[in-house]
Amino acid sequence: MNNNRRRNFRSRPQKNNFRRRSGSLNSGSSNSLSNNGNLNFNRNGSMNNINNVEKAMQKYQQLAKDAQSNGDPVLAQNYLQHADHYLRRYNELNERRESSSEKNETDKKSLTKEENLEKEVRSATN
Repeated sequence: MNNNRRRNFRSRPQKNNFRRRSGSLNSGSSNSLSNNGNLNFNRNGSMNNINNVEKAMQKYQQLAKDAQSNGDPVLAQNYLQHADHYLRRYNELNERRESSSEKNETDKKSLTKEENLEKEVRSATN
């Protein structure tokens, strides 16, 4: 027997339904967005939760400080770039939340104006 000899790699047959979601096959789809693989990159939605984004940003800032104190400026810069990414995402989510809250306030004000007009019309017709 020749035990020192390397074995050749044998590939396993691919399963057709392994980790495939029911709606992920886009055969003949005319929607150009459906072909973008980055849309489903983060399926658990953690990048949309502002608290998770803030926590990740703080984690990478701390890792950068630790790497800098250990004398590794390249790793520190890498962590700072990650922290910067999460900071931009955090700011984006804040802007989106503020704009939606402003929109809700204006919608509420317009609804109260409409309700007041309806009350005036009702009182005028009675």
